[in-house]
Amino acid sequence: MARNIRTFVAIALPIVALALTSSAAMAQSFSGNWPMTETLVGQFKGTYTYCLTLTDNGSDGVPHSGPATLNGNGFSNLPGTFQVVNNLLVATFYVQDGGGASLSGLVFVGPASKDNIGKGFGQLVSGAATVTGKLVFGAKGGC
Repeated sequence: MARNIRTFVAIALPIVALALTSSAAMAQSFSGNWPMTETLVGQFKGTYTYCLTLTDNGSDGVPHSGPATLNGNGFSNLPGTFQVVNNLLVATFYVQDGGGASLSGLVFVGPASKDNIGKGFGQLVSGAATVTGKLVFGAKGGC
């Protein structure tokens, strides 16, 4: 009888460990908000702050993806999308000028793992101009 219990425990422990590990991996989510500070040089020299809000629901084609919202530096609830692929977050926003004549893009990129986003870069693409700056993400829930 004791031998059967030891055999059962020896088989059950690895199964339970595997189940718990899978649950922890599946529980990872990038839903939440992060403060961002972007530093630009050149013509647009300055420091700009934003709040990036992500809803991680898999709706943009990969498991960690979905709607994104940008606030700060003249933007209020600007809608966009995000994806985390190969541990790299890419959040993209499109902005039209006041007359609706031209379209610009804002892209924010940073290494992402275990709900954390590291230092990256931000880029504004508007017509023939491209402006890139250093980007620092703050702690999740920081804005």
